[in-house]
Amino acid sequence: MIDPTSSHARLSAISAAGVPASTVVPAGRRPLTAAFRLLIALAAITGIVIDCAIGDVPRVLSYFTIQSNAVVAVVMLAAAYRAWAARPPLSARITGAALLYIAITGLVYHFVLTNSSSGFAMTGDAHAPSEWQTTATQLLHTATPIAVVLDWLLLTTPGRFRPAYAWQWLIYPLLYLPFALIRGALLSPGTEGRYPYPFLDVDIHGYGGVLGNTVIFALAFYVLALVLTLLDRIRPHLRGPENRISSPAIGPLK
Repeated sequence: MIDPTSSHARLSAISAAGVPASTVVPAGRRPLTAAFRLLIALAAITGIVIDCAIGDVPRVLSYFTIQSNAVVAVVMLAAAYRAWAARPPLSARITGAALLYIAITGLVYHFVLTNSSSGFAMTGDAHAPSEWQTTATQLLHTATPIAVVLDWLLLTTPGRFRPAYAWQWLIYPLLYLPFALIRGALLSPGTEGRYPYPFLDVDIHGYGGVLGNTVIFALAFYVLALVLTLLDRIRPHLRGPENRISSPAIGPLK
């Protein structure tokens, strides 16, 4: 058993001697955490690059899938650096937003866009996807969402999400609607990918129908955000103990 008082005394003596505490306190699982988050970022970036290389770049960049993966890449790169450098974690408002957006990407793809009974399936393409397309699809819609969820469950401290974050996270998905509609209005009728998703296709549903679809999806996304917030508050802390230096006023070495 480590005596907290003696531990702080030794650390104070080491600090006074001019030896950085980081040289004597183990980094714990920070390198593993940093490496895992770097892999997540690389998976998202790889999927985006492949899609851009084999497709029309402006059209590719218009998809929520690509944009949510770009958010994940940026957030995970920042989180990986902070884990490696033993800096404080990113705000839960930011990491929670990335989690929600990539969860939306994965869930909508698997349960709506590839589900023929949903009414919004995008499985009617006449040509079979190439191996590169299949790789990008799996990275962007399956591998990255699962990895981000695992990072949240295994490598982050629970109880950091707040109920108020749920509606704040929805600002970007709601702003995506006017973006998609304005973009579609500026393109000529019949342009491939004029509207990125079937439930936003004005040519099929009209503006009233698209608005109705948006309300349904927005409510579903809000419920998902609340569920993530609730799960974050009740889930166990599965991460192993991490050695770090705490202020004597806060608590012992742990």
